[in-house]
Amino acid sequence: MKTIKSMILSAAVATAVAATATSSLAADKVLLKTPVAFGTNLPALGTTITWVADHLDKVSDGRIRMKVYEPGKLVSPPEILDAVSSGKVNSGYATAGYWQGKIPAAALFSAVPFGPEAGEYMAWLYYGNGLKLYQEMYDSAGYNVHVLPCAILSPETSGWFSKPIEKPEDLEGLNMRFFGLGASVMEKLGVGTVQIPGGEIFGALEKGAIDATEFSQPAIDTRLGLNKIVKYNYFPGWHQQATIFELLINKDTWGEMTPGQQATLETTCMASVTNSIAEGEAMQFPVMADAKKNGVEIRYWNQQMLDTFEEKWNEVVAEKSAEDPFFKKVWDDLSQFRAGYDLWESNAFLPRKQAN
Repeated sequence: MKTIKSMILSAAVATAVAATATSSLAADKVLLKTPVAFGTNLPALGTTITWVADHLDKVSDGRIRMKVYEPGKLVSPPEILDAVSSGKVNSGYATAGYWQGKIPAAALFSAVPFGPEAGEYMAWLYYGNGLKLYQEMYDSAGYNVHVLPCAILSPETSGWFSKPIEKPEDLEGLNMRFFGLGASVMEKLGVGTVQIPGGEIFGALEKGAIDATEFSQPAIDTRLGLNKIVKYNYFPGWHQQATIFELLINKDTWGEMTPGQQATLETTCMASVTNSIAEGEAMQFPVMADAKKNGVEIRYWNQQMLDTFEEKWNEVVAEKSAEDPFFKKVWDDLSQFRAGYDLWESNAFLPRKQAN
């Protein structure tokens, strides 16, 4: 029979163990304060990160929570990388092309003109050297961040114009909102480019500050009202056949997470990649089907224009490779992977129907 003293001691030990377990559980909880580069009202482009936040909470049973801050509410989109690295915030969501002014190779982890479609891009990231090089890029540039690809979109439109573009000379002198490496191509064709946030594009077009624009996919562009001002929508999106979006996590925060929490974040972001490509693919054709009744003319670039864009892109990538060794390292690796992948791609897929 237990003595009163031993019963009291047992109860005290049990209480201490329970208190320690509760304290440990509380310490294991993570709150990611996440400023984003795109409004969460934008389908696929912005809704992806809210999907991630919701599923992180559910999958982790509340041990990982994410609070999403709309663009500019906590950190402005161009400041997200620096803010996460410094610890001002412990995470952020954007696309690496925003940092190409600081890290030239970053654009290659965002969207590549005449580059890989989503499946090929993912193959290089997850089963080639893509992810390794992605993290190495931030490490070698001195940024204290851990990067996770967390969404991918299929092709964008090539742009919205107020007049038909039939030959390269038709582009000369235009002022156009353009993103990433594609902007360098357009500049070689006499286009003045600016990169302004999505929410400012409508006003810039309306005021005549820009003559033309590209932004994203038809469903997203229509949400912004671009079709109300400019009526010629060109395809294919040679400049962005696929676009990667990243979740940046402060490396100290990442290091403090348990292996299970890290795996939960990695797996949820991989699931988000699947979700985002499916959502983007599903929502475009109904919008395009309504284009004509909304006064929009869908056009497909003629071969001369596509050849010209590709010719200028080859000049751009040669120049950037010569200027920056790490850009060249990533470009060479991606090119080698794509050369091998081409054997599969050229044999495995049915030819696509040409646009009318």
